[in-house]
Amino acid sequence: MGLGLHGGGLESARYLCRHGAQVTVTDTRSEDVLRTAIDKLDGLPIRYVLGRHEEKDFSSADIVIKNPAVPRTAPMLATSRRIETDISLFLKMSKNLLIAITGTKGKSTVVSALHAVLRSSNPAARLGGNITVSPLSFLDQLETDAPVVLELSSFQLGDLTLVDGGAGVKLLRPSVAAVTNILPDHQNYYHSMERYVADKRIIYQGQGAEQFTLCNYDQPEGGEFARETPARVRYFSRNRLPVGAHGAYLAEGSGWIRLEAGEQELVPAHSRLQGEHARINLLIAGLAAVLFGIPASRAAEVLAAFAGVEHRMETFAEQDGVRFINDSAATIPEATSAAVTSLSGRVLLIAGGTDKELQFEGFPETVSSVAELHLLAGSATEKLIPALEAEGIGFNGPYDTLEECLAAVVNRSTPGTTVLFSPGCASFGMFLNEFDRGSRFKELVRELLRGR
Repeated sequence: MGLGLHGGGLESARYLCRHGAQVTVTDTRSEDVLRTAIDKLDGLPIRYVLGRHEEKDFSSADIVIKNPAVPRTAPMLATSRRIETDISLFLKMSKNLLIAITGTKGKSTVVSALHAVLRSSNPAARLGGNITVSPLSFLDQLETDAPVVLELSSFQLGDLTLVDGGAGVKLLRPSVAAVTNILPDHQNYYHSMERYVADKRIIYQGQGAEQFTLCNYDQPEGGEFARETPARVRYFSRNRLPVGAHGAYLAEGSGWIRLEAGEQELVPAHSRLQGEHARINLLIAGLAAVLFGIPASRAAEVLAAFAGVEHRMETFAEQDGVRFINDSAATIPEATSAAVTSLSGRVLLIAGGTDKELQFEGFPETVSSVAELHLLAGSATEKLIPALEAEGIGFNGPYDTLEECLAAVVNRSTPGTTVLFSPGCASFGMFLNEFDRGSRFKELVRELLRGR
């Protein structure tokens, strides 16, 4: 249910066909919209029902595989005999040791850095989940001693409550679990922060007393998680942890780990990723790796060389002294704030987009430090403009297309300028998703630079 554009539905269909199932793919979107995904399933014996759902497909199916983007309240799900997801199928089939990461922001950087550290000791280590790689894509080739890192969204975690009458939550038993942070997000889906946070809590609810939960010492939710988890607690913080607290923290430009054996540098000051938020992400990855059994010295070496993840503070082009950064994965205002504060010099910011029922009170303060603000049209931008005008903050736009916006920005760029694409909003309407948005931004920049 829901072929989707991020790979989960596609890999579920491919995996089930490979194992002899009779597969129907049903999606309310049209064949034209889903063409790229459909083409990747060419040759497989799949029946397609597109542009609609038919109740008989759900009531007669042995199993309905739910895509994370499908609301749990979708009426068709109520007629289903059994609901699974690509994550639940993987957890039922795989016996491999697992590290699971969730949080509002930073989780993709954490899992990617963590995967790099694990691969330095075991090249067979695999990475999947919300990072657009379904774990079903590698399940059949998974070596028995290979650790698996899963990035899990609130949707993916919450969907486990639909599996086996709610018992699906206990399928997730990671050796190490972490919640990077909790910030307002997806309020167009959840309608309250409490419901959103409740889904995040699922990441540690199946753990045991010998496993680890990593909690954010700087947030009140981190303290709540620490009190609730059945696992052993280790903290991470932007500041030195109090005496007696074990975990990892930032101090004097480096990241440090403090466990029973003592303290040791974990994130060197010369690591390639800059900005406090990026260093915290590396710190979480390193702490998780060490608790999993990787020597801290090896983790530190890999983290120092880690170059980052596409669409997340990705410097991808520079010409005539102008640097271009793709931060399209910044889909909430707080992510844009973190991006802006990590930069110095003259910054031209491109922001705006679709509303997810989030609040933008602090956004004017965030953008007040940039040299110029250029806004893309969208429902979130319509909410943002009155707040900017109330604070006397100027802006350019809103532009109806990214092409129009980028042409104006490039024309106003001078040597020493950083062009930062960090929307702080969702991408629906103008783009398929934030990854399509980031790819289009990079494509347009390269076209413009070739023509100069």
